[in-house]
Amino acid sequence: MQDIQKAKLFERTPIPRAVLTLAVPTVLSSLVMVLYNLADTYFVGMLQDSIQNSAVTLAAPVLLAFNAVNNLFGVGSSSMMSRALGAKDYDTVQRSSAFGFYSALISGVLFSILATGFRTPLLVVLGADAGTTQATMEYMRWTVSWGAVPAILNVVLAYLVRSEGATLHASIGTMSGCALNIVLDPIFILPWGLGMGAAGAGLATFLSNCFACLYFFVLLFVRRGKTYVCIQPAMARPRKALVKGVFGVGIPAAIQNLLNVTGMTVLNNFTAAFGADAIAAMGIAYKLNMVPMYIAMGVSQGLMPLVSYNYGSGNSSRLKKAVFFAAKVSLSFMVVVSTGYFFASGSLISMFMKTEAVIAYGSQFLRRMCVAQPFLCMDFLAVGVFQACGLGQYALVFAVLRKIVLEIPALYILNYFIPLYGLACAQTVAEVVLAAAAVVILARLFRRMSVEGTPLQHRTGKK
Repeated sequence: MQDIQKAKLFERTPIPRAVLTLAVPTVLSSLVMVLYNLADTYFVGMLQDSIQNSAVTLAAPVLLAFNAVNNLFGVGSSSMMSRALGAKDYDTVQRSSAFGFYSALISGVLFSILATGFRTPLLVVLGADAGTTQATMEYMRWTVSWGAVPAILNVVLAYLVRSEGATLHASIGTMSGCALNIVLDPIFILPWGLGMGAAGAGLATFLSNCFACLYFFVLLFVRRGKTYVCIQPAMARPRKALVKGVFGVGIPAAIQNLLNVTGMTVLNNFTAAFGADAIAAMGIAYKLNMVPMYIAMGVSQGLMPLVSYNYGSGNSSRLKKAVFFAAKVSLSFMVVVSTGYFFASGSLISMFMKTEAVIAYGSQFLRRMCVAQPFLCMDFLAVGVFQACGLGQYALVFAVLRKIVLEIPALYILNYFIPLYGLACAQTVAEVVLAAAAVVILARLFRRMSVEGTPLQHRTGKK
């Protein structure tokens, strides 16, 4: 019965309903994750202390670096699993999930050890100075030294559960941890509670990620025998074809994220030269800008199992219809949100801090950043299609173009000609070029599918 229901969703359910069934829970989960990311900034901002708020901003590249592991083993394994489901290769589905889970666990432990051992030089690289080092270190103690493993595992487990179409369960797991974080933040951060400041935000994040992991472990136990997601150690032994399939998608996705970390670190270092108010304002604007960005990402991630399955089964017509529908919905939404952000930027920034300098900086940053959103959603959608189809090399090219070729050089050039405010325009420059490239490459890819079926033979590792 479980197999029949999954096949019906992927193969026969009308496209709008299938896309919305998979994407809506993922988008809702992404929205809650945005609130979770904003919660630290909001409640720390209530202290009206730029140092504490700067600590959250300066540590952000390290937390973003977790996504390199999430993408390597979450995106890589889930893409492999969905393609294997389409090919009815259920042994590979289970082995892919076990391999992804234990690889993520080991990587999380190593991440924690290395970040803690090299904490001092890491803080320098992040742009912390004498005024912000202590607060940043205290925030990272909970989010990185103790928190790397649960932060990585709960995201990877959500990817594995989502790969077989169980997007609602994946979203509930993610949202449960985020909701707990939002509840705990004021208790741990504000003076009427424990009064821990930025360190309290880190502790709340750590506990919420542990809770999300617990949800997924209970879910897998309850659904044993009804799910292909497997975390048995015996099934995690790597096989050449399996590792190649996971890494073929996962490594480009991980590199893409590491380049994002590099870009954010460069941005923070440039901004740090203008003082704590500028850092705090950039952090608030960046996180507000993440709201529509995470929605676009949610649509892309929700669509991936449907694309992977139909790619694996050779149904290119259904695949293309799903992508076109998702593009129309996502692009329309982004245009509306970007317009709202542009005209309400000052009011949005003032929700987090009342300092005049922070509001002045932040509103200008947000206006420049939000223009990129309609273009960014096309970029995300294209990369999601590439990852879903096992075409990791395409995703890697986009990642290199985005950061190395376009955005990071733009940070240097624009900051030179338009000091500070030019920094917020760099992403827009990159996304306009990438959106045009996404349309061209997807059109070529779909033409090849029309002529040849799926352009490359799917590789599930089945012998």
